[in-house]
Amino acid sequence: TLFSYWLCAGGFSESKDGVVTFPDISTTILEKICQYFYWSLQYSRGKETEFHIEPELTLELMMAANYLHT
Repeated sequence: TLFSYWLCAGGFSESKDGVVTFPDISTTILEKICQYFYWSLQYSRGKETEFHIEPELTLELMMAANYLHT
């Protein structure tokens, strides 16, 4: 997962520098992912709300989710 990627104890530059780049994921998709993380934290304990995803972003978001999960 993304969290374990950052915590990796190996000698990767990402764990030393604290910077991770995702060249295969567009800025628009990364922004939507960050918006979802924020939404998830804000509404995880409250009333259910809908997180809006533009239909044209759906495929790219699914591909990014798969990439970040594996």
